[in-house]
Amino acid sequence: MAIIINIDIMLARRKMQSQELAEKIGITQGNLSVLKTGKAKALKLSTLEALCKALDCQPGDLLEYQED
Repeated sequence: MAIIINIDIMLARRKMQSQELAEKIGITQGNLSVLKTGKAKALKLSTLEALCKALDCQPGDLLEYQED
């Protein structure tokens, strides 16, 4: 099971830089990078909510399931 986090796609659609997003949602660029690369083992709902608010999107726009 693989959950893909499509933050880069939404950043491109919104013409936003990673640093700007990190500042808006209150996390470090390092933690945002962990999310973007798929190395995160968990995602807090409050972080997901902040991402959706900052990127003006729905959770389904960010999360994707792919079978291994």
